[in-house]
Formats: sequence, C-alpha cells, structure tokens
Amino acid sequence: MEIRPLTDGYAVSPQITPEDTDAIRDAGFTTVICNRPDGEVTPDLQADAIRRAVEAAGLQFVLNPVVGGAITMENVDAQGAALSDASGPVLAYCASGNRSSIVWALSQAGQRPTDELIAAGAQYGYAVEQFRPTIEQLARKG
Repeated sequence: MEIRPLTDGYAVSPQITPEDTDAIRDAGFTTVICNRPDGEVTPDLQADAIRRAVEAAGLQFVLNPVVGGAITMENVDAQGAALSDASGPVLAYCASGNRSSIVWALSQAGQRPTDELIAAGAQYGYAVEQFRPTIEQLARKG
C-alpha cells in the first residue's frame, strides 16, 4: 500500500487489501472510500471484503465505484458527500489512485483553486490536467 496525500485531509492509494486496514487506521484515517468497481478485482479485493476489514478496524467505509473514462456527476457528488461526512482524514483508493484523485478534484471545484486541485494529483503523475475545463465549469456553477 502506498498512501499519497493530496491534502492534509485527503489521500489516495492504489488498491488496498484487508491486511492494510490497521495501518490505515494507525496512519490517522477515519474513512476509506472505494472508487474501484468490483468487476476489476478478484473476490478477495472486492468492496464487501474491504468493507468488512475497514469496519472491523473501526473506520467508516464508503463505496463510490468510478468507471475509468466514465466519471459521472453522481460519482463527483458522492465523493464530495463522503468528504463532508467524514470525521477526519480520508483515504480513497482505486487501481492506481488516478480516478480517486480526479473524482476528488472535481468534487472540490470552486472550493479550492483549480491549479491547486490539478497540482495535487499531478505530483504523483495523475492525469488531472485534462479535467481543467470541467473543474472550471463546476467551479462557476458553484
């Protein structure tokens, strides 16, 4: 597991395992968001298996599967709601962390400067820049 902080309160990671949950809790996270659809992983890494481990570690679990290349406004709204509802730092995961960084940036449009949202993911090589027009559009709707 490689935790990549985008802000003090939000980090992303490639796929986690049930064995990672104690380390996630010990790192100070209170909520885990799964942005990976079950169809991409084996049963032992699907949302229900991760949910059981996360909740057993005393953390909140949120399922918000994001299909690569098909992020929806429902995904964006769900990510933003999970962040608003969290009682502390949030760790979101997908295959690489890219989708978790993009859906986060979109959910934070208008709350943080666009350049900051893009730079947060770009430091890890995540492809957020291509979403600049959408982030700016969402910020204007704010």
